[in-house]
Amino acid sequence: MSKFPSDIEIAQSTKMKKIGEIAAALGLTEDDYEPYGHYKAKLTEELFAKTAGKADGKLILVTAVNPTPAGEGKTTISTGLAQAMNRIGKKTMLALREPSLGPVFGIKGGAAGGGYSQVVPMEDINLHFTGDMHAITSANNLLCALLDNHLQQGNELKIDVRRIMIDRCLDMNDRALRNVVVGMGGKPDGIPREEHFRITVASEVMAILCLASDLADLKLRLGNILAAFDTDGNPVYARDLKADGAMCALLRDALKPNLVQTLENTPCIIHGGPFANIAHGCNSVRATKLALKLCDYTVTEAGFGSDLGAEKFFDIKCRFAGLVPSCTVLVATIRALKYNGGVPKTELTNENLDALKSGLPNLKTHIENMKKYGVPVVVAINRFYSDTEAEIAAVKSFAESLGVPCEVAEVFAKGGEGGESLAKTVVNIIEKTPSNFAPIYDETLPIKDKIAKIAKDIYRADGVLFTPKAEKAIAEITKLGFDKTPVCIAKTQYSLSDDPAKLCAPTGFNITVRDVKLSAGAGFVVALTGDIMVMPGLPKKPAANIIDCDNAGKISGLF
Repeated sequence: MSKFPSDIEIAQSTKMKKIGEIAAALGLTEDDYEPYGHYKAKLTEELFAKTAGKADGKLILVTAVNPTPAGEGKTTISTGLAQAMNRIGKKTMLALREPSLGPVFGIKGGAAGGGYSQVVPMEDINLHFTGDMHAITSANNLLCALLDNHLQQGNELKIDVRRIMIDRCLDMNDRALRNVVVGMGGKPDGIPREEHFRITVASEVMAILCLASDLADLKLRLGNILAAFDTDGNPVYARDLKADGAMCALLRDALKPNLVQTLENTPCIIHGGPFANIAHGCNSVRATKLALKLCDYTVTEAGFGSDLGAEKFFDIKCRFAGLVPSCTVLVATIRALKYNGGVPKTELTNENLDALKSGLPNLKTHIENMKKYGVPVVVAINRFYSDTEAEIAAVKSFAESLGVPCEVAEVFAKGGEGGESLAKTVVNIIEKTPSNFAPIYDETLPIKDKIAKIAKDIYRADGVLFTPKAEKAIAEITKLGFDKTPVCIAKTQYSLSDDPAKLCAPTGFNITVRDVKLSAGAGFVVALTGDIMVMPGLPKKPAANIIDCDNAGKISGLF
């Protein structure tokens, strides 16, 4: 048996179309996009105005069961499904998140799909792309620099250095920066204080970019960032530091969505990339809404399992943007279900029907949860080489017993061709089953009630415990008038609970909220549970050790 080529080998052997051809196929003119080289472009503000009156296409969300540490292929399925939709004659495009450099050089990998269902140019997309991540990093750190300069220059706003609410950020896994001290060296070097770094995709500026509707909304949201409290306990916002204008200037081009293509020349907009376990996990509102204007169907994804990504997609993104999804595709893998059934990671390639059946309650919970939003559900089995016919039959039978269609997708190995049955099933359910989408909670409820609603209905917890620190934070946020906003729960992706060791469909547990943070610019409240790292570290053998670039500039080792 010949060795299956790596992702980068497949991507580098593919003939891409010039980005002008991809744009022209969407009916765009040269005034509608700004090329960044031959194969990627920014979409202009004029295009938003030109398409404003067009009817929206149908929106398809791709989500998943709880993942294994290796990931389960949502982007691969999303890409393959979009390619397959075009193969069966449906004008379709993708709307995906941008990869973060942290996972690329760490352990998780990139976010451009895999096998024959990739978005290209994959090296550009997984590395610097069009510079959006750098712009977000710079805007965030400008605010931090202005705050520290304000302290140095006399502190007219009476900022309490013990109550600074913003962190610096960097788009790289670097545990040494989690807790640092700045301002050391003497009087000319600033006011000494404790500082923290988070990865760029966990910054509020990233969330704001992904939820802003236009430049005016972006500037307003940036100005609303809660930067600190003064010594009297009053809030100090970014606008009080006169940071919003300069931050907006840095993000002017980053706000424009990026146009690329798949291996089969399906158009794809990639824009924004907050993580779902520490943020809201969806690509930008602008990217999704523009894709809906340009095609009849838009395939998008939300990060990690449906308990994180899909919940936030529905309850935060769709609520803010007025989006109405037509179908949810729930990705399941045999290996993820066996892992949730108790099989060690090293033994997932062996057939084990008993363990598979033990893990099926995890799939059942995710199916039931997605139905609660009133959107039709289709299960997609992302097939791996080790999956047996008996295992696949067991999952299909189980899903169908719950009244949900289930299709095998072989898009990694076969591209769009391997997703045609899934595409036909998705189109059929959209045409025959209307979506009755609605978020699962009323945003005007008290903060604790909203958190409890998610914990009980989605995680299946018995209740929620709030630490004294969390109680105090909720009281303060309520006093500031920001309690009537959606909630974004930061939680482990590996379990429906807040304990990554509790696999499958745990029962008899409580969710503990250890702290609550206000993201006033983004427009939501973040509830922190478990041990969630906002600045990850590198593994013992980081992917960076095998990534290389030859003298001709050709990159290798990138997946």
